[in-house]
Parts: sequence; C-alpha cells; structure tokens
Amino acid sequence: MKIRKAAHSGRFYPATQQEIIKLYKKILAVEEKNINYALANANPIGAIVPHAGFIYSGYQAIHVFEILKNLEQNLDTIFIINPNHTGYGPPIATDENDAWETPFGNVNLDMDLVNSLGFTKSEAAHLYEHAAEVMLPFLKYVLGYDFKIVPITMSVQDLANAKLIASAITKSVKLSSKNVFFIASSDFSHFLSPERGKEMDDYVLKEIYKLNSKGVETQVNSKNISVCGFGPIMSLIEYAKLTSENPKLTLLKRGHSGEVHSSDEVVNYVSILFYE
Repeated sequence: MKIRKAAHSGRFYPATQQEIIKLYKKILAVEEKNINYALANANPIGAIVPHAGFIYSGYQAIHVFEILKNLEQNLDTIFIINPNHTGYGPPIATDENDAWETPFGNVNLDMDLVNSLGFTKSEAAHLYEHAAEVMLPFLKYVLGYDFKIVPITMSVQDLANAKLIASAITKSVKLSSKNVFFIASSDFSHFLSPERGKEMDDYVLKEIYKLNSKGVETQVNSKNISVCGFGPIMSLIEYAKLTSENPKLTLLKRGHSGEVHSSDEVVNYVSILFYE
C-alpha cells in the first residue's frame, strides 16, 4: 500500500491525537451553542470549509464537522476539492496514493471513485498541499468510523474545470450508489483589514447565495478577491445543482484570524452548508 505521509502535522494542526482532541474540545466549548445540529437531518450535499491552521479557522470548520458527526447514516466517501497552492501537478489532479496518514491512523482513498472520475493522478499535486490534509485529522476524530476520501486539487480554477469536476463526480456517484459528501476547501480574503475583507467577501458570497458560479468567477477575477478556493466553491455549486432540483444553503459561521490573534491584516473564514 502506498501511503501519503502527513506533510503538515504539527503546523496546521497538532501532531498528536491528545493535542487534537484537546483543541477540538476547546473550540467546541465556544461554538456548540451556535451549531445548527438540525441541519444534519436536511440531507446535506456538501460544504465550504476553511483550511487554515485549526487554531484560527476551527471556529468555522467545526460547524460542518459537528453536523457530519450527527448524520443518521455513515458516509462512505468524502470528496475534498481544494486549490493547488504549490503549483505542482496538472490543472485537475487526483492522487496516486492508496491512503493518507493522519495522527488517528490512515484514511484510504476510494480508488473505485478515483478511477471512475478519469482525472490525471498526480502524487506531486498533493505531496506538499495542505488544503485537503488539514480536514482529515478532525474528520477522523469526529466521525469515529472508517470512511474513504477522494482528494482533488485544482491548479486551474475556472468555471469550465468546475463544471467538469461536478459532472464527473455526479456521474461516478450515481453509478456507485455510495453515500458521499463534498467539501470545497477554501479560505476567503487574505491579509486585508477586517472591514475591507468583509467588503470583498460580500461580493463573492452574494453570488454563492444565488448559486451563481459564473458570478463567483467574475467577482473574484474582476475585483482581484483573494478567495483561494473559488474553483472548488464553483465545483460545489455546480455539483449541488446537478444533485438536487432545489439545493439550499445556510451560512454556518463567518469570522477571521484577527478574532484569535489581533491584527490589522487578517484572513477570513466562512463555512456554508449545501443541502436539499
């Protein structure tokens, strides 16, 4: 079995099980009263989840993880679509490895779905990338059962590739009859004042709420908005529209790094659940 070693353990998230659990419980104690657990019964399709260090973005991400923990039916496979921060690999890439290492044990890739998607497999595209890896320790801890993953990086984030990913996943899932969930891994505006970051993100969020992928692309490119995973977000929007006749979404939590460590320049985080 070929295993991708954890590249960011001890950096984006704690290195040991005990430290991860301690941090998770600390954040949960703050957020639990605000988590909409009823959404676990709303047939969730996917979610936008931030991928920064968990001490910063965990206050947003934990809302999604807790909803997934309370699903009535276990998930078979989680698709994690993320931007390619490293520049290695092709425009769209799945992974060559059979499993990914986490402090809670390995998570296997769903090779049946990986192969059925037909995208290029690239170990290089995932080797040093953090935006999918950071999800796994917390998913592994929270879910408490074996699930598989399909990580997909996007180094070319445009509407055409987003539609390609959404269509391929939709077809593969229908043929498999598996219970899946779609994570669009993305942070929002980077290194702006809290006020300016919110202003910029509002342009993108307005289009997300309308399920308008083209609008997301236009706003990001025309206003140079640093939403690093707008490609995965568009992929989720398109997937939701292919999966459901009337997809809905709910903003779960919005915030920024300055709420943890005060700064004049912050990174913004948003978690949004898509459901039927």
